[in-house]
Order: sequence, then C-alpha cells, then structure tokens
Amino acid sequence: MWMDESTGLLPRVGGDRRAKRRALWGALVALLVLLTIALRIGGAHWRRVATGKRNVIFFVTDGMGPASLAMTRAYAEVLQDAGLGGALHLPDFQVGSSRTRSSSSLITDSAAGATAFSCAMKTYNNAVGVDPDGVPCGTILEAAKLQGYLTGMVVTTRITDATPAAFSSHVDFRWYEDLIAEHQLGSYPLGRVVDLMIGGGRTHFYGPQDKKYGNGGSRKDGRNLIEKAVEDGWQYVGDMEEFERLQGGHNVSLPLLALLADYDIPFDMDRDASVHPSLEQEMTTAINALTHATKDSDKGFFLLVEGSRIDHAAHYNDPAAQPKEVLAFDRAFQAAVKFAAESDVETVLISTSDHETGGLAVGRQTGKAYPDYVWYPEVLRNATHSAEFLAHAMINVPAHERQDYVREKVLEKGLGIDYYSEEDVEELSSSRTAGEILDKLARMVSLRAEIGWSTHGHTGVDVNIYAFANTASAWNSVHDALLGNHENVEIGDFMARYLNLDLSQVTDLIKDTKHSP
Repeated sequence: MWMDESTGLLPRVGGDRRAKRRALWGALVALLVLLTIALRIGGAHWRRVATGKRNVIFFVTDGMGPASLAMTRAYAEVLQDAGLGGALHLPDFQVGSSRTRSSSSLITDSAAGATAFSCAMKTYNNAVGVDPDGVPCGTILEAAKLQGYLTGMVVTTRITDATPAAFSSHVDFRWYEDLIAEHQLGSYPLGRVVDLMIGGGRTHFYGPQDKKYGNGGSRKDGRNLIEKAVEDGWQYVGDMEEFERLQGGHNVSLPLLALLADYDIPFDMDRDASVHPSLEQEMTTAINALTHATKDSDKGFFLLVEGSRIDHAAHYNDPAAQPKEVLAFDRAFQAAVKFAAESDVETVLISTSDHETGGLAVGRQTGKAYPDYVWYPEVLRNATHSAEFLAHAMINVPAHERQDYVREKVLEKGLGIDYYSEEDVEELSSSRTAGEILDKLARMVSLRAEIGWSTHGHTGVDVNIYAFANTASAWNSVHDALLGNHENVEIGDFMARYLNLDLSQVTDLIKDTKHSP
C-alpha cells in the first residue's frame, strides 16, 4: 500500500514548512545546475531565441553505471595526467538519475530498456518495440519521421541489436534480427522511416551464400537486403574506404546504410583506425549529413547514438576494455555538445543508460585479511588488447604452440602481466573455447587491479541522466522534466513532448506489423 499524507496513516507535521523548504531547495539545485553548465560551456549560445525548429540527439551508454564512470575517471586521472575532475566531460552535465526495471523484472534487459525510451512504455524483457501484450507500440523515431523530421541511428554494435531495433522495428523477441533488418529498411506498414544508419551488423542483411558484401552473412532466408536497399535508393557504405568518401557527412546521399562490420565494431582498444571508424567519427558524419539535409526545412532531426560496447566489456567483466569504451563515448558526447553550442537550431542532448552491467565495484577484497583501500589502474594501462581480442586470437593457435603463445603473446604482451603461475598458463592452454579463455583473462586482470564484479549480467542499480541544451527555454524544459530521480519511461515521454509527437497515432498505424518470423 502506498502511504502519503492523504491516507491518514502518516501525521501531517510541519508539512507546509517542509514543502516550502523542498521548493526552495529544488530552485537552488536547479540554479546551480544551470550555472554549472553555463560556466562549463559558455553562456553565449543562451542568448538565442527558439525558432520552432528543433534537433534531439539521444545518447545511450549501454550497460554503464555510476561505477563505470568512477573507474574511468580515476584511470584517466592517474594514467593520462588529466588532473582531478578533468578526465571526463560527461559528468559535468548530470541532471538526474533513472530507475531501470522492466514490466517483467526488477532487472531489465536491453530490449525492454530501450523500448522504455522509444515507446515511453515499460515492457517485458526481450521485447523490441512492443507492449507487454506483444502489440507493436509507436516509437519516437517513427513519430518524428511522420512529423517531418529526419532520423538517424549510430551504434558500435549491430544495427539490428536491441537498442537501435527498439526505435526502428517491432518484434516479440530481440533475437529476430533478420526481421528487424527488414523493418529498418522499410518492409512494414510505415515504409522507410530511418534516413541514416551507421554501425555493424551486416550479417543480418545477406545470406551465407553471398560473397559480394563479405563472408559473414547469416540470413536464414538467404535474401540479400543490401542489394534490395541499393535498388530502393539507399547509399551503401561497407568499409572504411567508402566511409571516408562520405567526407565526414558532407558527401552523403540520404538514405544512408553504412554497415561497417559483419557483427560488432571492435572494442576501441582493439580498433584499427584504418579499418573501422570511432564512435565520434560515426556520429559526426551523421550530424553533418542530417544538418545539411535539414538546412532548408522547418524541422530538424532526431538522432540516436549508442556507446554500445560499454555493455559488452562489462558482460565479459573486462576492466581493461571498459574505460576505453567510456572514454570513446565521452569524446563523442563532447563533440555533440560543441555542435549544439555552435548551432543556430535549438538542440537538446539527452544521455542515459538502459541499465548497469556487471555489478562493477571499484575496489575488491582479495583475501581474508582486512582489505586495503586501494585499486590499481596501472594494471589496466598495461593491457594492449581486450580479453575478447586475445581469446579469439589464441583459439586458432595449434595446441603444441599454445603455452609459449600464452606466456609471450597473451599474458606478457597482450595484458602486460609478468607475474603469473604455470597453473595460469596450463589453464589457458587447455581451454577449449574462446569463452573459457576470455573469462580467465578478464579474471586475471580484475584480480590484479582489485576490481570486483558481481555478475556477467545486468543489475538493477539506478543510472545517471545527462543533458545539454543550447537555449534557455530548451534547458528549462529539460530541467522541469528530468531533474531528480525518474522512471526510464519519463525520458521517452519528455522527448516525445519536446518534439510534439503523437506516439498513439503511430501505434494505430503499425498495428498490422508482422512482429515474429
């Protein structure tokens, strides 16, 4: 039973005084947040007057909880000589926090978490763009397109993965990625609603028999959706050479389909810059393309940007990979703030996480003795590759060469670990799967850094909300909606109201969508 003053179960003592104090405190907090952001960014842009044209850039840091930022900040302060508080930009823009549970569990998965944003609705774990009864729900991206906005999605995982899928498709089960790809290209009642997609996930757009676009196709029906997209007018980009021809977004013909990997873009610490772009490069290309395409329109754009692989590093419990993913996201967010601050179009940036992953603890008791209050970021610095990268490289090494390879290439060179036991070498050498190797490597790094994890899955911890707006009126709207602690659906609701979108109208239009194979 909910208890408040109206139930008669709680005495009303000094209620008016407390209410006044709360109101005053809220006003002071709002003013401090406002002044802090203005001082950090510079207040000149706030002299602009809203014209009615609006952009929204919505960021999702998949799997990033507060501890991820604490670990990354300390890592950068200690190892990059960034100074106290100077290592990360994102925390300067914190306005609130979000509660992440789904309709089916106190711990959400990414599909339900993303649908809470896209449809402003709680749903069950594994649901993509459908309500708790499996009925397709209209999304912010779809509604924005119907209102005349241009739309885009930028990710570092598969473009058919849960977060982008929840904005651009409707399926009962998140792993129906072949069907998700069809929806994203327009094979459903609304037709094409996405103007730009940049990420990985090429595998779900062609079959294993096709070799024209790569060797990793996995569509069960064997269809080649890439060729169909090109026939339908999409500009297709499949590698870094073609991506560079986009000239940072200044040489783009919409709609754009950029599938830059069969599966996920590599972790930032493993990424070859000549083969795969950074998240910042992907996002900047998208922003420039959408800005140019809307320059003569009275509508702006809606862009989804996901730091996708923060989550993967946490699922693997890999403390060396995660800070570098967070830093890569931070650079992208700062570039977006710069764009917004310089733009003549009213622009709002919102950033949050769908959930926390890993149960990360920045500090760990490694024995029975009373623990030291310390952790060792230099252990993370010594690693040159992620556990994922090293595990997949090692699995192909012949058995008779494995022990030397483990010592020299994996532990000493790959992870920078020079104090290990022969038992460690034997356990790694005898591992039969990449998953076993990955888990062992991540545990070795975590133990030496004294970083703790409680799970390879998600947790129910609240996550932070960050925001920026380039006009005072837009900032007031953000502040009124998102200051303090909120349900995740309130973030989606704010974006819909800010862009004056009617999600229920879209829900009615997509009711006949095929949402299972």
